[in-house]
Amino acid sequence: MTLSTNRASVRRHQRIDEKNSQSLLRSIRSSATLPAMKETWKYRGRLVTDAEVAFIRQLIAAHPTLSRHALSRRLCEAWNWVQANGALRDMVCRGLMLALHRAGRIELPAPRRKVVNPLAQRAVPTGVEMDRSPIRLDLSSLGPLRFEQVRRTRHEPLLNSLIQQHHYLGYTQPVGEHLKYLVWAGERPIACLAWSSAPRHLGCRDRFLGWSTEVRRRNIHLIAYNLRFLILPWVEVPQLASHVLGRMTRRLSADWRQVYGHPLCYVETFVDPQRFRGTCYRAANWIVLGRTTGRGKADHTHRPNRPIKEVLGYALCPRFRQRLCE
Repeated sequence: MTLSTNRASVRRHQRIDEKNSQSLLRSIRSSATLPAMKETWKYRGRLVTDAEVAFIRQLIAAHPTLSRHALSRRLCEAWNWVQANGALRDMVCRGLMLALHRAGRIELPAPRRKVVNPLAQRAVPTGVEMDRSPIRLDLSSLGPLRFEQVRRTRHEPLLNSLIQQHHYLGYTQPVGEHLKYLVWAGERPIACLAWSSAPRHLGCRDRFLGWSTEVRRRNIHLIAYNLRFLILPWVEVPQLASHVLGRMTRRLSADWRQVYGHPLCYVETFVDPQRFRGTCYRAANWIVLGRTTGRGKADHTHRPNRPIKEVLGYALCPRFRQRLCE
């Protein structure tokens, strides 16, 4: 081995030692800053900082006699945490406080009463007796159709029952913002529609819109999901389904604004391609955005556990993408 080779080897080891020393120094500096970093909690799309957790502790300490319900309302008022229609986001706030309590970050007062979850004990809609004689007409002979928003009205149980009896998925109570419609021909109901808040994460829709995670969190309330659509089985009227969809989408945003204080810019739905082609949606100018992954929102296995469905969407305003991505 020559002298020059030895010198080259020494220089190489010196460079390696210097590099390792710099890497170790960066690691030490990084570790030294970790305790100073502020932790952020996230609940239902809202970021909650350590400073806000400290504020909640102070709120609880300042009002030791208030119930959990009253504390959540006080917190909503302090944060101006309201829905678009001005109502306090009380239930979401209560869930956040309970999550922080269970994580040991705050200490809530003991519950004063046992809260029964109405969704856990919701009865299956019962069947109704009605005229089921066939309606076989062309659309022009059916007469004028009447669209009735029935949520929280005397006709809501009728809609729930019809969907439970005649839709292949049965009735499911919508979560979050939602509206329900009966379509009448004269004195007879002929169709049912249910609309609810859109799923928060939907890959093909999010790619189609091109919005960021933060923008989606801020604007997801401007999209609604067609949860159920049913033409009653004894109604045989060609082009009725696409006609109903067209009429429905022309009024949905205004109705949503009246109830929830904000309009809609886009609607979407799922179609099981093993059962349906989605012909009525396509005829009403809905477009195919892609397919679901079949994993659902609560998946932890990263494997399909339910049918893969086509996702179809429809714009309710001309500049929908710009509005949704603001």
